Amino acid sequence: RRAYSGTPPAADRLVVAVGGNALQRRGERLTIENMLKAAAEMAPTVAALRRDHEVVLTHGNGPQVGELALERSAATFDVLGAESMGQIGYVLAQALESAGCRAAPILTQVVVDPSSEAFRDPTKFVGPVYGAKEAHALGQSLQWTFKPDGEYFRRVVPSPPPLEILQVDAIKTLLENAPDVLPIACGGGGVPVARVPSCPSTLHGVEAVIDKDACGAKLAADIGADGFIILTDGGGIWKNFGKPDAMEMALATPEYLLGTKAGKNFPGSMGPKISAAIDFVQSSPNPHAWAAIGDLKDAAKILSNEEGTIVRNHG
Repeated sequence: RRAYSGTPPAADRLVVAVGGNALQRRGERLTIENMLKAAAEMAPTVAALRRDHEVVLTHGNGPQVGELALERSAATFDVLGAESMGQIGYVLAQALESAGCRAAPILTQVVVDPSSEAFRDPTKFVGPVYGAKEAHALGQSLQWTFKPDGEYFRRVVPSPPPLEILQVDAIKTLLENAPDVLPIACGGGGVPVARVPSCPSTLHGVEAVIDKDACGAKLAADIGADGFIILTDGGGIWKNFGKPDAMEMALATPEYLLGTKAGKNFPGSMGPKISAAIDFVQSSPNPHAWAAIGDLKDAAKILSNEEGTIVRNHG
């Protein structure tokens, strides 16, 4: 089933990313009750990692920010992102406290370039899934852009790359001075902001949703993390995906993934995760830095390389 299993990597400081879908399973209504239930199921996994390592938790917000946009169509996505960050941060912190792990959500602003190419081709899925007719009607009435997501359609918004995490020093301070507290940061990729060219110290919000894995990779590099773990609901990276000889890879190098264009057929799901894993390994000042992609339920086995895929350089 698995293509080669390597030696487990060392792990001291980790950034762990969970998707917004982990708090809302497909087919379930997006309610606080369902989010609390899902968070309670997930919290022991994160708390177990925290017992042996320094951990910073980050999370997605696609379903939640999309739902907020439906409720308040006049609100901009920077404000909606901040609201979803507070909402999800509260839910996760409460669940982690119940699992014996004190957590501190940090409202995180992330600088982007408002002239990025990302604004010309929206790719980030937000909100619930729709049938073709409903998606078409919403696109016509609200001027939203939709793209296929499996057999359904979802709204897409611009997702520019993160350039600067403004609260990174606060995150480092918590890690270094409050070792019993788990920071929750860069939720939903952070609140997208831009600097005013004529006065760079002045910020303004940007209508976008930053990919949480791209921001997680930058966060991991900025705080000197040893590892960056992306937890999914679909396992690791598969070789020959969709073919009879498909198998989950235990280990892959950035060069191999780039050379095979892994994830290119899944730009709204696995593609950004693979790109984020590669970015962290290649941008980290630590030559032994590694990333991993695996199923949330297998989190305990990802570090031992029994499940999921570890991405790291040779040697």
